[in-house]
Parts: sequence; C-alpha cells; structure tokens
Amino acid sequence: MHTAEFYGAGFPYNPVKELEGKLIVLEGTDGVGRSTQIQLLRRWLEDEGYAVSDTGLHRSPLTQAGLESAKTGHTLSPLTMSLFYATDFADRLENQIIPALKAGFIVLSDRYFFSVMARDIVRGADPVRERSLYGFALKPDLVIYLRADIDSLVARLVHGRGFDYWESGMDIRCADNIYDSFISYQGRLLEEFDRMTDEYGFVTIDATRPIQAVSADLKAQIKKLFERLPD
Repeated sequence: MHTAEFYGAGFPYNPVKELEGKLIVLEGTDGVGRSTQIQLLRRWLEDEGYAVSDTGLHRSPLTQAGLESAKTGHTLSPLTMSLFYATDFADRLENQIIPALKAGFIVLSDRYFFSVMARDIVRGADPVRERSLYGFALKPDLVIYLRADIDSLVARLVHGRGFDYWESGMDIRCADNIYDSFISYQGRLLEEFDRMTDEYGFVTIDATRPIQAVSADLKAQIKKLFERLPD
C-alpha cells in the first residue's frame, strides 16, 4: 500500500489516501506500438499472478460514443475537443483507474493526460492552463515514453495501417496533404513529449527496435517496481 499523490488538488469531493495497486503508463506518439506492448505486458503480468486492468483514451462509457461520433466529422473546435477528452479522462480516472488501484490491480494505461495535453498545445492551447486543468490527475507509479523518430513512424504506417486524418493533424491543416501533415504534426508532438520528459519523470525507451527488444526493456523497468517478479 502506498500514499496516493496528485499533480494538483485531485478530486476534492472524493479524497484518495492509500492505494494497493500500481499505475503504469505507456506514452508516445501515434503508431509507436503502445497497444501491442500493453497486450504483451498484460499477458506477462497475469502469467505472474497479478490482477491487471487496462485503459486508454476515449474508453469512458460517459464519453466514448460522443467522442467517436465527434471524430467522424470536423465541426467541433479544438477547445471543445480538449474539454471532451478531459471529461473522458476524469471519468475513467475516478470510476475505473482509482477503484482498480484500491482493489490492488496493476493498471496499464495506453496513454494518459500527457498525450491529450500535447495534442492540445499543438493546437494552440496555453501550456500553463493545460497543466492546471489536469491538476486532478493521479501521479502514475511509472511513465514509460516509447520514443520513435518520424522516419520510423512513417515507415510503419506506410507498410501498415496507413495515415489517419486526426493522427496527421489534418483538422489544423499542418500541410496541404496527409503525408506532409503527418510529418509536421507528429514532429510537433515529439517536441512536446520531449519537453515533458524531465518535468514528469518519463523513462524513455527506444521504440524503433524490434517488438521483443522493447518488451524486454519494459519488463525490466516494471521489475524495478516489483522486485519479486521472477525473470
């Protein structure tokens, strides 16, 4: 059991003091391989006997349908989308993440508010306001930043699922075509994540390497939290 810490006031109406579980966050740009690594980590941790819960952006029952609908069109302003995602995060934190941690689960989060904040800032939001907005956020026990350069991200998507409108920043027209817009937008996101690294204590892992090599490094970092995990 450990004391819960927040980046600001937390939830004043719902104070949280002690947590049994651990919150582990995987961050990084689009296409960097977070979802694959979350699946591998969940399988490994469950094989070791741990109860595991995983979560990610726009998975709140309160907002999921609305966010998915909003992303099929392009009529909402950046501020409206920002508040939509903040609501999604707050609901998941209060009703999914914290209860799981109280019950002793290891919670694996495919991105946290850091991704939302980076996206908002790239779209013109005030960085000071963003940090204040997420003062209710619980401090994770470990944040791992999967970092890949733009050339690696482009190669993966060209030979994989292709380019997505939102992942390419086409809503803010970073360029006049989706390929160049992706490069510009993801480059800006990388800059924001790099700025956050020291501020929030990210552990950076080179995500340009093979999946198993990245997975081994992730496990090594998690074993530092759980010294009793066997090799």
